Amino acid sequence: MGSSSHLKRLAIPRSWPLPRKTTVWVTRPRAGAHTLERSMPINIVIRDVLGMAHSTREVRSILHNGLAKVDGRVVKDTRRGVGLMDVLSLGEENFRCVLDTNGRLRYRTISSEEAGWKICRIEGKTTISGGRTQIHLHDGRNLIVADAAEHKSGDSLKISLPDQKVLEHIKFGEGTRCMLVGGTHVGLLADVTGHSIKRSSMSNEVAFDGFVTTEELVFSVGKSSLPGVEVGQ
Repeated sequence: MGSSSHLKRLAIPRSWPLPRKTTVWVTRPRAGAHTLERSMPINIVIRDVLGMAHSTREVRSILHNGLAKVDGRVVKDTRRGVGLMDVLSLGEENFRCVLDTNGRLRYRTISSEEAGWKICRIEGKTTISGGRTQIHLHDGRNLIVADAAEHKSGDSLKISLPDQKVLEHIKFGEGTRCMLVGGTHVGLLADVTGHSIKRSSMSNEVAFDGFVTTEELVFSVGKSSLPGVEVGQ
């Protein structure tokens, strides 16, 4: 049996841009904010994707010297997942994790100014003690908000890093620019033209110019710049 800290290369998610037949095993990201399909361990990102290290030993040296940050916080765990919309900083270089048109995770170079924020999709909300509302974001964050009715699932928040202050509330609806995170049009930006809510177990549908997809494959981004993500035709 394989270790829980490793994964067979033949079984890696299709979103990982790695060859499958070079070695038997590959590092498995530690359970955390992102799903296995939407994140990669920082060890593989630095060594195999970005090519900034030749071995895991070199990656450990980078991490232990405090040269790597995810969302503005120093990371020292080689299995820490770096997932969709996360900001990875290595020294003076910064990268944002997005999806390409093949549905693969890519780490695009961004400026230091862009590294100061990220976009998080609202996945749900709950009422906690004191009648306060806590919203749950796609990367595992939980934020307490005052106006519960204004924050709905499918909306997104642009937050500052690492202090998590809300810079912008991106409401999901007609005219909202979104990134497709699955389906035929994955990795493209498109503007919503319609939203169909199903009163059944079927997924809600979102219409764009020329195609329709399910709501869970849509990530509201508004007017924010996302390097490497193109506007759909």
